[in-house]
Amino acid sequence: MYNQNYSVMFTIESGVVLIPLAILGLITLLVWSFRKKHVRAAQTILLLSFGIYLLGVLHFVFFPIDVNLGKYANQVPWWRTINFIPILTIDVYSFVLNVVMFLPFGCYLPFLKPSITKKEVLKLGFQFSLILELIQLLVRTTLGSGRSTDVNDLLANAFGALLGFLLVRFVVQYAPFRRLYQNFQL
Repeated sequence: MYNQNYSVMFTIESGVVLIPLAILGLITLLVWSFRKKHVRAAQTILLLSFGIYLLGVLHFVFFPIDVNLGKYANQVPWWRTINFIPILTIDVYSFVLNVVMFLPFGCYLPFLKPSITKKEVLKLGFQFSLILELIQLLVRTTLGSGRSTDVNDLLANAFGALLGFLLVRFVVQYAPFRRLYQNFQL
């Protein structure tokens, strides 16, 4: 029988999830390095720093997760926590933070795939952002976390990825940076 008086409240800190993910990522990187015949130290550093960046994004986007189920759970229906209206509802501060958060993502992409195009960068930035927003929605609906899902975050993140990509493309036009870029790219 369902008891309406129960209440479950606790917080999931990022370390509980991200430390095992970091260990798994490090093991994957080591296995990849040993399987490749000619891996430069710069390439390993690139992949390691990209993994750290991704862990940072996960930390800022999801944690802490305040689980709140039962009697004192948030009573707002999940669909009311989604902002479907683009641009007109932009919170400038949040928009800028999302652009800044995805700048490194766009900077890494030409190192990871040198032939990548602007269109592909926008697509990957949007897809990665969509995955994050959908996971936020899932966490909200299942655990009662207070995070919201916002279409403007998708736009800001894709724009940030494009800006990061364009920044790298601009900088590598200069010979010293081009040599450095070539040393790190996969």
